[in-house]
Amino acid sequence: MKGCSSPGSSSFVLDLSCSDSVRLVNGNSLCSGRLEVKSDHSNQLWSSVCEDDFDQQDADVVCRELGCGAPSVLQGALYGEVEAALWTKEFQCGGHESALLDCRRSGSTRSTCSPGKAVGLTCSEPVRLVGGNSRCAGTLELKQGGWRPMGHFTFYWTLKKAAVVCRDLDCGSVVSVGQSQESSDRSVWLLRTTCVHSRFSLRDCVTPDFSSSTLNVTCSDSVRLVNGNSLCSGRLEVKSDHSNQLWSSVCEADFDQQDADVVCRELGCGAPSVLQGALYGEVEAALWTKVFQCGGHESALLDCRRSGSTRNTCSPGKAVGLTCSEPVRLVGGNSRCAGTLEVKQGDWRLVIYSSWTLKDAAVVCRDLKCGSAVYVVQRKESSDRFGWSISSDCVQSGSALRECLELEFDSSMLDLTCSDSVRMVNGNSLCSGRLEVKSDHSNQLWSSVCEADFDQQDADVVCRELGCGAPSVLQGALYGEVEAALWTKEFQCGGHESALLDCRRSGSTRNTCSPGKAVGLTCSEPVRLVGGNSRCAGRLEIKHLGDWKPVRYIRYDWTLEKIAVVCRDLGCGPLSVRQRKKSLHSVSMWTINSVCIKSESALKDCVTSGFSIFILYLTCSDQLVHPNISVSSSMDGVSKVQQQGFHVLWGSSFTISCSIQPQYPGGSFQLTFTSTNTAHNYTQPAVNHSAHFLFPVAEPTHQGSYSCVYHVYIVSRNFSSESHRLCLTGSGRKTSSADIMSLYVRACFPKQHCK
Repeated sequence: MKGCSSPGSSSFVLDLSCSDSVRLVNGNSLCSGRLEVKSDHSNQLWSSVCEDDFDQQDADVVCRELGCGAPSVLQGALYGEVEAALWTKEFQCGGHESALLDCRRSGSTRSTCSPGKAVGLTCSEPVRLVGGNSRCAGTLELKQGGWRPMGHFTFYWTLKKAAVVCRDLDCGSVVSVGQSQESSDRSVWLLRTTCVHSRFSLRDCVTPDFSSSTLNVTCSDSVRLVNGNSLCSGRLEVKSDHSNQLWSSVCEADFDQQDADVVCRELGCGAPSVLQGALYGEVEAALWTKVFQCGGHESALLDCRRSGSTRNTCSPGKAVGLTCSEPVRLVGGNSRCAGTLEVKQGDWRLVIYSSWTLKDAAVVCRDLKCGSAVYVVQRKESSDRFGWSISSDCVQSGSALRECLELEFDSSMLDLTCSDSVRMVNGNSLCSGRLEVKSDHSNQLWSSVCEADFDQQDADVVCRELGCGAPSVLQGALYGEVEAALWTKEFQCGGHESALLDCRRSGSTRNTCSPGKAVGLTCSEPVRLVGGNSRCAGRLEIKHLGDWKPVRYIRYDWTLEKIAVVCRDLGCGPLSVRQRKKSLHSVSMWTINSVCIKSESALKDCVTSGFSIFILYLTCSDQLVHPNISVSSSMDGVSKVQQQGFHVLWGSSFTISCSIQPQYPGGSFQLTFTSTNTAHNYTQPAVNHSAHFLFPVAEPTHQGSYSCVYHVYIVSRNFSSESHRLCLTGSGRKTSSADIMSLYVRACFPKQHCK
């Protein structure tokens, strides 16, 4: 504590209460662990308790004493073997006592306890939902000393966080999170979000405060999806016994599409998209014994009619696995794949613009079964309103959109457009991949296209439709084999059309396509440098939404790695110069999301809109600067080689040094030696932008040409550059004395032979 303190002044002081005589150790929360009792207060000696001397009423007392909920698990060996001394008396609590040491104890004593029989205790979390229509809905309250509601706004609550509450209450899946606004502040608990993410319990993570906004949570009371990859997917379980909180799996034979409609609606999800057993693990729960007979309109599964017959067994892998679609939609656009983004959690609300990139928008397009993300833009309304805020980090973490919602008050809404009928799959950016075309809009069926039915003009149309640059590569098998159905008509585009499905098509049909011949297409990135003295220098601009706009300069944001991506996409070499220029007034620009770039995404995938007065100017080079090569001798000292040359005496040592101007960190040098009959390569890492190759004894075999090649890897691309060459040739007369023989060193041009 001493090392963590700092001076300050306040009118508030900190009061703490610790349990004086019981504790739970090695648990995963403050309400679980192996039970230890203080058996000697003077020597602070703690003792474990044997299971035979402890029962459910004793556990009730311990959990109450620790400020936890009722006991949920009482079992030995859950939290490690006994290390403490052994408590020697049997506890005989009535269950009403306030402390374990207030309970009666037996007169007999115990000296041993079987291995794994020390009491391991798990108390439930002291949380509850009040004021709702069931124990699984209402205002969240937590007991720590007394019951207080949970504050809502200080730390934003997502469905993912609220799922912890539903789990602790042994309710079903979380359905919605909301708030209640009161007229004045009241004493509440505030949650430290990072603490919950580290898998501590709610009780371990709260601090007292005051707020007028409290948290409402609704969990499903009787159905849940378990082992899924989102809150809208998993193996279906139904609460078959509310008094004992018993959950049962359902057999596929007793469940159909209409039943699935009801479950997805009850959980606040979209329509069912997959209904299949064994998707989310084998059955571990008990088995539901009746056949559901839903009409599809019911609000809850247990409101549906059920058959009179009963089921006792279900084949392995036949427990219902259900995936509901995400409740997202685009409204106000010219198709279901364009418009303002809305997400449903209880009610449909607009999504607030929060610097989304095309990479983020691609998640929405995928959930809607639309094509590739074409553009994303901010739209301002006349006044603020409540909407959903969704952080880019949450979207990119793989969480479903619905799990990332946080309520916020703003006037900036998110508009996005997905391509309605074409998409690129398995590519390394939104402008590359295997081409698929929507061949059936009613059933959302996508088909691959055969190379024989597609040409350069067709590719021009697709790249334009996706908001990308001109086609750069058109080749099959680049992005995996065909998995989708096959498009049966030949496209006959003129190249000027705005969408592929606007093009004429042949009357003949195709049934097969050779392996590896499905169209793989790479469109160039719509990036350019303008106003410089070459295509590799000038003001950086990106085309998005049909407009070329400059890119904002942020001093600490534009690292060498980030700039190297730009130079790479332009087909230029690494950066030579970077600078900013100031405009007369703030103008609309693109900002590049740094985290997105670091994930090796393309520039276009990572732009967000904004305003600034600072514009980024770059000068990329066609190649790296050339490294230098020099030689030094143990007798002559260091000499940078000039055209006239100098001598290295035979028998002495010499060193060839490679160096380069500081441009990028790291890299390596390769020394290439070529003689009449042989060629050798020696490699060393670049240390302080140089490397030194030692030859201990100069011999006639060292005659030949030497050059240094510098290699560096910058953002998914290798760059290299070669020095001029050195020629080492023998000179002097050959006599009995070797001292008059030497190697003559001179510089030569790259294609010049050493003579």
